[in-house]
Amino acid sequence: MRLNSPQINLIIKACMKASRSLIRDFGEIENLQVSTKGPGDFVSSADKRTEKILIEELQKAHPHYGIITEEKGIINKSNIKNRWIIDPIDGTMNFLNGIPQFAISIGYEEDGEVKCGVIFNPIMNEIFSAEKGNGAFLNNQRIRVSNQKKIKNALLVTGGPKRASKIKNKIYAEYINVSNNVANVRKFGSAALDMAYVACGRFDGYWQRELNYWDIAAGIIILKEAGGIVDFFGEEINSSLKKNILATNSNIHEKLKELIEKKDIE
Repeated sequence: MRLNSPQINLIIKACMKASRSLIRDFGEIENLQVSTKGPGDFVSSADKRTEKILIEELQKAHPHYGIITEEKGIINKSNIKNRWIIDPIDGTMNFLNGIPQFAISIGYEEDGEVKCGVIFNPIMNEIFSAEKGNGAFLNNQRIRVSNQKKIKNALLVTGGPKRASKIKNKIYAEYINVSNNVANVRKFGSAALDMAYVACGRFDGYWQRELNYWDIAAGIIILKEAGGIVDFFGEEINSSLKKNILATNSNIHEKLKELIEKKDIE
């Protein structure tokens, strides 16, 4: 039987506690008449409630750790050595519309490097987890990236752009070029789960522009520990900036990068 580290156990415990109210909220959203004010406010309160529970549980064990969250921003700014990176609901639009494709995502960063992470889809009851040097797991079963070697046979996943994006045309052009040279491309609406699905072999690769650090922190370590490659389009990860990410099973990495750069593959 696999033994989790204290950090992984702590994150999973926090996720489980927060997921109880999140599942209740999701059930109520499914029965609501969709309106901008109602569901919009409801999701906002669900985000805040989930985040509050996660922060409380993590701070019980490590009150002085820094925290980066989607809603509250940075907590304990003076501690940059040890930090939790939290996204209480990754896939908010899916949650809002009653689509069970969203997750709680928590990464633990030490000295600027993500050391462990958990991505939990409470509706599907899937817990993806990893710690540096110890492999990646789905519900305690070891996972690996796919073995797909041919880009033309690859099944990929992507996301964006958001309505306010200033590079929509660039993103659409990339999508067209990539989709013309691979088996197919999906859009699921949750960056965290997209990375987790590459890690367990459901997809062969993932790319997306203009992501926040909390979207991908946990996914970075999970995918790497599953044998994949994570590339930030030539940049190092930086929690203060939006990021462009390319994450694959490693076999198709360079070919996919070429496609994103508008080079057709023979």
